[in-house]
Amino acid sequence: MAARPRHRRRIAALAVTAALIAVPAAVGCSAVDKALDCVQTADSIADSVTDLQQAVENASNDPTQADKALDAIDKNLDKIGDKTDNADVSKAVDDLNTAVGNVRTAIKNGDGTPDITPVTDAAGELTKVCTP
Repeated sequence: MAARPRHRRRIAALAVTAALIAVPAAVGCSAVDKALDCVQTADSIADSVTDLQQAVENASNDPTQADKALDAIDKNLDKIGDKTDNADVSKAVDDLNTAVGNVRTAIKNGDGTPDITPVTDAAGELTKVCTP
């Protein structure tokens, strides 16, 4: 009969060990999911920055395209800003928000070809900090 309690303790110990291994793995998956979300959103932002570049180049044909590209960037920045607790990502999001705001202001003030270099640079930085 002494073998049964030892067997039960061994099973209990294995169950506890499995649970302890599973918790960090679950947390790790969460971190991986966040990183993938960051990368995917940064990629969407990069696409929107490309759209913004094209819109600025073609501003005389359709000045509303720049606003649409800026709106798309804002939407993606909101997504990534809400999901991150990473200081570098947060800073990159803030920098990109500032750059987008500056381009919006320039367009509203009548600049048909605003300098979007700060937007491009900030988007590049965001992509860099999101890359695992």
